[in-house]
Amino acid sequence: MAKCAICEKGPHFGNAVSHSHRRSNKVWNANVKSVKVKVNGNAKKMYVCTSCLRSGLVERA
Repeated sequence: MAKCAICEKGPHFGNAVSHSHRRSNKVWNANVKSVKVKVNGNAKKMYVCTSCLRSGLVERA
């Protein structure tokens, strides 16, 4: 899965535990979107998480 280009947020791994306490592998993916971002005046496509988009750390192209 993709990582955020700004804060390096990516997937987290752990165990999904059922009611009978059986464990299986689980992945929690970060909410990462592919967006066009202004970088040095040019538009560039990169993966950015929604928390970085909402906080204004990047400017959309």
